[in-house]
Amino acid sequence: MKVIAHRGEHREHPENTLPAYRAAIELGCDFIEVDVRTTSDGALVAIHNDTLGRRVEDMTFAEIRKLDARVPEFNEVLALARDRIDVYVDAKRVTAPDLVAALRRRRMERRSVVYGGLPLLAAIAKLAPEIRIMPEAVSEAVLRESLAKLRPRVIAFDARDFRDEVIRIARAAGADIFVDRLGLDDNEDSWKDAIRRGATGIQTDRPADLLAFLRRGLP
Repeated sequence: MKVIAHRGEHREHPENTLPAYRAAIELGCDFIEVDVRTTSDGALVAIHNDTLGRRVEDMTFAEIRKLDARVPEFNEVLALARDRIDVYVDAKRVTAPDLVAALRRRRMERRSVVYGGLPLLAAIAKLAPEIRIMPEAVSEAVLRESLAKLRPRVIAFDARDFRDEVIRIARAAGADIFVDRLGLDDNEDSWKDAIRRGATGIQTDRPADLLAFLRRGLP
């Protein structure tokens, strides 16, 4: 079971910051989730929201640093993660060539999964087949189409599409199943349910608690 720290360990640290990611590493998580956007001058940054007063895509990296010095470059996150933890990339606004180049620069191609829209994932698969792409399950029909077109090794699920009939398709394809257990679903009963229904990874805002739960073992 892979423990995926959503935006790092952000109960004690600001989300999507180097301290949050460092804390997740120190806890022993398997993945850190990183939201990636592109600035107006082409820098890749780790930030969830699309605005900091102005849209991220309309600001330079220097301007963003002036407004919030905690926003790291994606390259800084990869440098921290290399040889220590895998990276779950939530591609908010980034091109396939830029993302592939960033991962290759830090030799993180095989230690990353990339979540995003189907056109982006198809482009990444063509440029770098070694990078694990991860489409959202969505529905039986959409998942079958994604499997046929992309042959992904990992499928993303959330509270809406984590349904038995969709899960069965992913399992039959031999794909890993990474499910979000966030908000009201981020608790022991929901974690237990996810594991029993076939999840191989859980994304959580409570990584320390999930790790402790897994170490105790299922009753």
